[in-house]
Amino acid sequence: MGDGSAVGPVRIGNCSGFYGDRHAAMREMVTGGELDYVTGDYLAELTMLILARDRAKSPDRGYAKTFLTQLEESLGTALERGVKIVANAGGLNPAGLASAVRALAERLGLDVDVAHVEGDDLIDRASELGFGTPLSANAYLGAWGIADCLTAGAHVVVTGRVTDASVIVGPAAAHFGWTRTDYDALAGAVAAGHVIECGTQATGGNFAFFTEIPRGADGFRPGFPIAEIEADGSSVITKHPGTGGLVSVDTVTAQLLYEIGGERYANPDVTLRVDSLTLGDDGPDRVRITDARGEAPPPTLKVSLNAIGGFRNAMTFVLTGLDIDAKADLVRLQLEAGLTVKPAELEWTLARTDHPDADTEEAASALLRCVVRDPDPKNVGRHFSSAAVELALASYPGFTTTAPPGDGQVYGEFTPGYVDAAEVPHVAVHADGTRTAIPIASETKVLTPVDPCPLPEPLPAGRTRRVPLGIVAGARSGDKGGNANVGVWVRTDDAWRWLAHVLTSDKLRELLPETSELPVTRHLLPNLRAVNFVIEGILGKGVAHQARFDPQAKGLGEWLRSRHLDIPEELLPPEGELE
Repeated sequence: MGDGSAVGPVRIGNCSGFYGDRHAAMREMVTGGELDYVTGDYLAELTMLILARDRAKSPDRGYAKTFLTQLEESLGTALERGVKIVANAGGLNPAGLASAVRALAERLGLDVDVAHVEGDDLIDRASELGFGTPLSANAYLGAWGIADCLTAGAHVVVTGRVTDASVIVGPAAAHFGWTRTDYDALAGAVAAGHVIECGTQATGGNFAFFTEIPRGADGFRPGFPIAEIEADGSSVITKHPGTGGLVSVDTVTAQLLYEIGGERYANPDVTLRVDSLTLGDDGPDRVRITDARGEAPPPTLKVSLNAIGGFRNAMTFVLTGLDIDAKADLVRLQLEAGLTVKPAELEWTLARTDHPDADTEEAASALLRCVVRDPDPKNVGRHFSSAAVELALASYPGFTTTAPPGDGQVYGEFTPGYVDAAEVPHVAVHADGTRTAIPIASETKVLTPVDPCPLPEPLPAGRTRRVPLGIVAGARSGDKGGNANVGVWVRTDDAWRWLAHVLTSDKLRELLPETSELPVTRHLLPNLRAVNFVIEGILGKGVAHQARFDPQAKGLGEWLRSRHLDIPEELLPPEGELE
């Protein structure tokens, strides 16, 4: 352990979970209470594609421009209060963003040391490394470049593609003087970073039991989260006093389960054993995370690869009233026969949103969606949507569509890659222009599956009621390239004894028929009373491919919670209190 054991906790608040998050959040975090650092995560897989297209138009672009307007409101106050700022808003051009921040500071009359981290961008070597010719290729760097910049005195550090948790781990490592092999402390910081990096998802946003979140005078406006990280890596998750939302064991559990895989959560600096974590109530809006165990990181770095997949177009038909399936069959037959140019891909989806004997027309209607894709924009252009509209007076009764004809739009494809860490430069570029090469980890450990933990003793057989799973279980789901994860947790030990035995991979496939033919892997996390499922291939080639109407799988967990199971009555609230 470094020499930071006598240092008090470091308070790190995160003000952004994605490019486009609440603009006022940085100002709210800087002015709302005591902090040492404000961090921001701006980079999702889809964001990298957007920034790559932006950079293709001009080499001066490629970073999150809203970061600058947020800084304009907050930089002066942050300097006055001694708050440093770390963000991955540099995207594909961290040097360009660092220069823009310096220009902003000069215009504001502020003396600011601005540093940046680079080396993640592998686009010029993509072919050499076996990645073909993508539009962007970025390795996920770790936290040590950030830590080096902060130790050298930077007030603002911007990076390119680092892991989401790294913007939190770097400040903690700099604050405490951790070494590269302080694995348990680093793992604890990764856990804290993973909880707060998605902003208000840790404070009641996107929360399964959202009806339990207090509502304030301004409605439902969760505050952004703070991690108070200790020298041993343990932490307390909280938020500024007086802000909305809720920090509870449940909200923190939900975020810990977000977009993870198995029991091992790999980062470039350490692999966190998620199954080691213990959560505890530390008072109102305070949850303590302890017992993190860390292992040496893997020898490879993940690489985010984005490419232009082709062009897509879509039309949605509204089918109302009787004979929905027959109406759908008719328009499918007519449109496919009427296309003079056949696209490479043509997909139909019928959403049975209609209700029998409905008291509104909208409630009586279903939606039939046709999506076409092709490498050539001409094959999915206006002729496709015009062919659909030309059926208006010659097809099913009540023909209508949700939008007029339009041109095809470009779509992207995400592919994860892996590269030996030694192939990736990791460079801290300081305010004075000096450059520090960050060495790779001296010790690594190849990721291997964890031996399955024993199942808890099953609940004795008893009376059950057939009700939605969500009566007793929360869930959070998300995307990882073409895969999705669904984490499910319960609140009591008895509920865990039931869940661990009942919610198997086969049961998930039964409850979610879209997964019936897909590989599904289940991971048990007893300390969290949770199971996590990884569903391979359900999202096609990533969010930009839009293979599903919910391309990031954000609603997958809520679909699962809505499915009915036979649940023991002893786990249920009284019948009159069921949702």
